[in-house]
Amino acid sequence: MVDCKADGSEEIETVAIVDTLVRAGVDVTLASVTGNASVKCSRGVSLTADKLISECADTKYDCIAVPGGMPGAKTIGEHEGFMVMLKQHIDDGKVTGAICAAPAVVLAANKLIPDGTEVTCHPGMAEKLGMPCSEERVVTAGKLVTSRGPGTAIEFALELVKMVIDADKAEAVKGPMLVK
Repeated sequence: MVDCKADGSEEIETVAIVDTLVRAGVDVTLASVTGNASVKCSRGVSLTADKLISECADTKYDCIAVPGGMPGAKTIGEHEGFMVMLKQHIDDGKVTGAICAAPAVVLAANKLIPDGTEVTCHPGMAEKLGMPCSEERVVTAGKLVTSRGPGTAIEFALELVKMVIDADKAEAVKGPMLVK
């Protein structure tokens, strides 16, 4: 699984995705689109990527997840190499996750959400979707998982575990984390 990030990505969303999936035993690559491994997130927290996105281009992943946060999500959505990789990933029928601003400024902005697909995003980004925005905390539509923001990040990550492994594994990870 790859979790993509850029300067300005939302810390909670980025770390919740990585941490929850690692707890489930998923091999996660934190990849940067900024051209260097060190990324300063939206609230000033610095994270170090495992790889640059260019090093991931030829790898097939079971899941690609995109955190929100601005301007990080916009930077990710405008990165040509990542978008080529993401489009191929979606065409291959793999699990894709986007949270907060990412459903709007990465997926919708690049026309990667099929018409009629139920999705959600941060309420402040709903107009940018160009389609109805569900108010559910996490929405799964086929192989696409979307979520609203930092407060829904663990639920979102657990849904990715369910999609990549299975519901039993998601429940097993959820218990010790004290998630309802």
